Amino acid sequence: MESGRKIIHVDMDAFYASVEQLDNPELKGKPVAVGGNRERGVVAAASYEARKYGVRSAMSGKMASLKCPNLVFVRPRFERYKEISNQIREIFFEYTDLVEPLSLDEAFLDVTENKKGNPSATLLAKEIREKIKEKTGLNASAGISYNKFLAKTASDINKPNGQAVILPKDAEAFLEKMPIEKFFGIGKVTAEKMKRFGIHQGKDLKEYSLQFLTKKFGKSGLHFYNIVRGIHISEVQPNRERKSISAENTFEKDLPTLIEWEKALKNIYEELIRRIEKTGIKGRTVTLKIKYKDFTIQTRSKSFDQYPDHEKIWETVMELLNQESLSDAVRLFGIGISNLNLLEEKIHFGKQLWFDFEDY
Repeated sequence: MESGRKIIHVDMDAFYASVEQLDNPELKGKPVAVGGNRERGVVAAASYEARKYGVRSAMSGKMASLKCPNLVFVRPRFERYKEISNQIREIFFEYTDLVEPLSLDEAFLDVTENKKGNPSATLLAKEIREKIKEKTGLNASAGISYNKFLAKTASDINKPNGQAVILPKDAEAFLEKMPIEKFFGIGKVTAEKMKRFGIHQGKDLKEYSLQFLTKKFGKSGLHFYNIVRGIHISEVQPNRERKSISAENTFEKDLPTLIEWEKALKNIYEELIRRIEKTGIKGRTVTLKIKYKDFTIQTRSKSFDQYPDHEKIWETVMELLNQESLSDAVRLFGIGISNLNLLEEKIHFGKQLWFDFEDY
């Protein structure tokens, strides 16, 4: 086993929506969307009943209601989700202090050496899931492997309410058969670019050299080269503190007009606000990131003495956009906040509530 490590990735099943169905039995068995409404806003989470209709997180409420006419919209209750998340984290810490939260509803656990003295990560994962069910009434899925990438990959295999293990001897053969868009860290745009090179599965990706991948995908090329070979050396990081919260989107077609820029930024802004509300973290600096069609990147920032509210963040984004004319069509926009209230959050929530949000 690589480095002899045993990693578990625990992922709650449709967490926000499941909490709402748990607290309100009338919602059980119904398609539920947390966040948004039929006219505006963004879906933060969807129940499995809603997902059957194609409703997904980050989808506009209007689109979600078109896909599922009988969809039930409920307002997010982030304090309630944090409360249950803390209960789940307490269970994790019964097994190991090496817990790396990714968000309120998922985390990595390094159980190589664990508090139970149990050498079987598979049995530990089963026990953890049973305790979560007993304590919260919610289902969790788990993946077990020798590194974080494979553990996260495995947690999707038997969802919902299941678990899977990827052993070292099986890893490369498993990855060779996996569709490229299923790889953790390969988003929709990157997957489409790979398919243009004939990369549809892991085995196709494996045929390309490190030199080719770094030339075409920059610093991510090394990551892609390694993960398809089951190599991921990142350790579980229990005390990682974030320096910013951001959301960004790479567009299928370069956007040349102001109207298109404002529409795209509005969607990204709504996703950023969802993430801000999910963490409860605030920031004094607002940054606009612009990547042009020739891949050059520009950032524009503005800082405040006080934490700007949501409306002020949007006003600042528009101010930064119009600060000076954009030099070309836009390939990517990103919006972020930094200079965070980390100390305040740490005092209020404790060390268990550090989250890492990635776009993928």
